[in-house]
Amino acid sequence: MSIIHIENLSKTYASGVTALDGVSFDIQAGDFFALLGPNGAGKSTLINVLSSLVQKTGGKVAIAGHDIDTHSRQAKLHLGVMPQEINLGVFDKVLPILINQAGYYGVPKAIAKKRALDLLDRLSLSDKADQVTRSLSGGMKRRVMIARALMNDPDIIILDEPTAGVDIEIRQHMWDFLKDLNKAGKTIILTTHYLEEAEQLCDNVAIIDRGKLVCQSDMPSLLRHLDCEQFVLYLSEPLQNLPDIPELSIRQIDSLTLEVDVPRDLGISRCLYHLCKANILVQSLRNKTNRLESLFLKLTKREGL
Repeated sequence: MSIIHIENLSKTYASGVTALDGVSFDIQAGDFFALLGPNGAGKSTLINVLSSLVQKTGGKVAIAGHDIDTHSRQAKLHLGVMPQEINLGVFDKVLPILINQAGYYGVPKAIAKKRALDLLDRLSLSDKADQVTRSLSGGMKRRVMIARALMNDPDIIILDEPTAGVDIEIRQHMWDFLKDLNKAGKTIILTTHYLEEAEQLCDNVAIIDRGKLVCQSDMPSLLRHLDCEQFVLYLSEPLQNLPDIPELSIRQIDSLTLEVDVPRDLGISRCLYHLCKANILVQSLRNKTNRLESLFLKLTKREGL
């Protein structure tokens, strides 16, 4: 069932800038959905339209069956939104921030406190409940903002760059937390510039560029559009001469390292077979580039940037 319906959505600001130009797509209930695009593509405008912070110029948007023009309040009750910019009061304490947020939705204080303490525990912030936000690290502040977005127990969670500036360990913890939310039935919409994040977390994706929808697809189908993948191969023994294998484009980085372009219809297994026949033993390998990033550049025709 479609929980968000966007039809021919447009937004032109008073300055004349068109941020959204006839965007249409649906998001299904329970989806983990990536909304991707370069800076200035229109992603934040779309999120602000969904959350009623920006008034659209044209088109239709329905959230959980509620038209945002005629039933704005009912639509917003289904949403929890984490903005990209940190907007916590620097002198406010963490626990009251969360309890007050719940109060805006009519959640009784006792229930709000229990919910807040549970979220802080799940986000490894229990010991920060009585601290003011200015004493927190950037990663902690972002986790507080995620908790705040969940205080009304929304069906739909919109996260705008939730892991920006967060270290690897905390990012992995946040990924696990978001996966658990999605498994519990929450619909999650994620914008991110860490494209490996979208590939790891999301089932479906829409790419917006210059205000227009470039594509919408499930993640596996989208990735299958890649013509080839680049791999870095680490060899067991030093290589003296680069072999000539017509099916592959191979570049030697040093005596123990190769780069290879592997066509999608060939596959890495066949590539390793050809190298083995040439008496080249591969000890380990890794993707050189993120597959989704390569596809994003291709679809938005920004390969030369």
